[in-house]
Amino acid sequence: MRPHWSRCGVPASAALLLLSVAACGDAAPTEVLDAPVSPAPVAGDGPDARGDLAARAALAEDKAYAGLYTLDDGGGRQRNVVATIGADGTWKVDVGGGALGGSADVSIVSVEAGVYQCTLASANNPITPSCVRVADPGGRVPRAYDPKVERLFRQSLTVFTDRQSALSVTEVRPLAGAQGTCFSIDSISASLDAPVDVGIYCYTDDGVLSAARVGFGTITLVSLATGPATVPLPGPEAGGEPLRTASPPPPPVIEPSGASAPAA
Repeated sequence: MRPHWSRCGVPASAALLLLSVAACGDAAPTEVLDAPVSPAPVAGDGPDARGDLAARAALAEDKAYAGLYTLDDGGGRQRNVVATIGADGTWKVDVGGGALGGSADVSIVSVEAGVYQCTLASANNPITPSCVRVADPGGRVPRAYDPKVERLFRQSLTVFTDRQSALSVTEVRPLAGAQGTCFSIDSISASLDAPVDVGIYCYTDDGVLSAARVGFGTITLVSLATGPATVPLPGPEAGGEPLRTASPPPPPVIEPSGASAPAA
């Protein structure tokens, strides 16, 4: 049975991304979110906030769901993101405009064989989806092909559940539209590469990421459905290079063949 999404004023451009959720297999009856209600503001830090974050991240590791999100990059452009987490630990994150400078939709998918970048069809790009392997199982997507959004859903959880990770955690007032509890995450490591994207992460009581604000934008949950048993690749595995996140270079300028030679 296909998940039924709540009516939350989702732009029509999200339709193709939602189809990818329905294609993941049979799902249990849908859970529909009511309008977001912010909890009373609470501020705190120390071991209680760190422990609360670790507990919610542990729940998130075992939570199967499919969520539609909006991603605001801070520059006035909003994109659609669909995160689908399978009960068996497989997952995929569809990112509208996640490659080629925002002109191509891609999905980052983690299955038993590894991590893949998959191209997705859209109204402006009616292609047949295909997938290219970009990392070993549990690995990170190389920077040139990484839309970054998938890190908020899965790779951050390993860091949040590790009480020895070099993080400073503070419970903060909730972000607009967030459900549950929000935590400000900062790195206390001397390394230039932080273990996670620093910022604010918000989780519901049962481990669903409801909002996050990090360096590349703010993501907010719009609607939620029960996740499938497993998440397959949305297309066949193919060779070649994955799509880069940067815009492609402009085509070369070709002089007309009939141009006259300069006078001697």
